Amino acid sequence: TSSYTRVGILNNPSSKIKESNTAIARGILTAFLTQNNSKLKSFLSKLSKEETAKSLAAGTKITKFLIPGMDGDTFEKKYNTLGLDLIKTHQMFCQEVLKLLPGQMAVMSNGR
Repeated sequence: TSSYTRVGILNNPSSKIKESNTAIARGILTAFLTQNNSKLKSFLSKLSKEETAKSLAAGTKITKFLIPGMDGDTFEKKYNTLGLDLIKTHQMFCQEVLKLLPGQMAVMSNGR
């Protein structure tokens, strides 16, 4: 509810990291890196829907879910070059530093 709130995400997958099972995670990371806040919020809401996950798993390209006004070219270029190393780094941080089990979720807060 505050314009001073910041949101970030760390991925802590429970299964082997592959391109086929990281479409949503890569989409979220790409959106954070390439879009402004107003488009980011709408896109993340769309990605978080179960029917979106099912559609992506069935082979639909993530660009089908872009919100009008998003910079689609920038998004697509970054999404296609993001790679899996960033997600692996997130996983390592979650498990080695935060001591989370694979797939375990947590909320981190760092208020002022």
